[in-house]
Amino acid sequence: MTFQVIAIPSSMLKRPRSASTLPRTQQDTGNGVVLSIDSVTRRFGAEPAVDRLSLNAEPGECIVVLGASGCGKSTLLRMVAGLERADEGTISLDGNIVSGPRTFTPTEERGVGVVFQSYALWPHLDVAAHARFPLDAAGMRGTQARRQVAEALEMVGLQDLADRRPAELSGGQRQRVALARCLAQSARLILMDEPLANLDPHLRGTMEHEINRVRHDTGATMLYITHDQREAMALADRIAVLDNGRLQQISTPEQLYREPANRTVAGFIGSGCFLDARLVGQGLNADQTLEVDIGGRIIPVRARARPDHDKVLLLVRPEDVRLSDATASADRPTARVMSDVYRGDHHELGLQLHSGQFLQARSRYGWPQGIEVSVDISDAWLVPA
Repeated sequence: MTFQVIAIPSSMLKRPRSASTLPRTQQDTGNGVVLSIDSVTRRFGAEPAVDRLSLNAEPGECIVVLGASGCGKSTLLRMVAGLERADEGTISLDGNIVSGPRTFTPTEERGVGVVFQSYALWPHLDVAAHARFPLDAAGMRGTQARRQVAEALEMVGLQDLADRRPAELSGGQRQRVALARCLAQSARLILMDEPLANLDPHLRGTMEHEINRVRHDTGATMLYITHDQREAMALADRIAVLDNGRLQQISTPEQLYREPANRTVAGFIGSGCFLDARLVGQGLNADQTLEVDIGGRIIPVRARARPDHDKVLLLVRPEDVRLSDATASADRPTARVMSDVYRGDHHELGLQLHSGQFLQARSRYGWPQGIEVSVDISDAWLVPA
């Protein structure tokens, strides 16, 4: 895992307002948009890696770009950093165009910090020297540089390890060195490209908390790239889902999970099953639900609007399926238990409805395979076509 940080000139470095806290991004940028990406396209050959993508990041916001390998998320980050040039569209930082048809600002003049996945720590430099590197490159010396380095190391909890070299640090501590470099240079925007991918699960959880704490303490704006859904949910104010270079949806984590915009997003985010159903009734109820028929049973489902066709697709999450004895709940759909996998805090059940469709469910208790059960679907989302 390498971490690199882009150096910026001294004219872009701002002195902290106090000796105990780093400057907040909101104070530097006001209430405007920090990052604006407008209809950006990047091609490698005939196919676009990023296709007409637009999004904005506000001061202090963390936007997580989520997608499978090859979807274009790292290419997007590299264009924002100035490491790739967009073929079409514009990228602006604090209202200033840094990439466009007639403009391309070099990386070192963009005032951004970049944390990459793989290590780029010099074995002969200690922690303090790594944090000081972008300031040295910008020509900053003396008391101000020492103050900014000390505050950055304290912010990430490395103040007692300032004289250690990379070989003496754990993986998580090395990751903090990269983050300290961004903070020391007072980067207005921090770009992170899968920085936790090579850490073990326990350490990833710890570092998620650390990144959230540092972001809230400093007000830094972040564009964070990952393929890990759990990581995205833990860190994001909003999640942007990419598929084949195209932005499928950008929403809060909860809205993305509960109300995916299309089947691509619904199939990628979380777990669950799709059910074919038939609409009944004329329109949305007062509680923004529609009534659908599943195997002869009528249930309400959440929806944005009534589609213009009766055959619809539902997304049902495992936590929204409740099971009971089939003989005690004759008014509900029944299913056969096909599988039961114990996950420690719950049983993961595979069910087959009499219509032949499949469902997933979670239960505190195990159910014998082959048994008939009654199914209560407490919530479902009508997936937009």
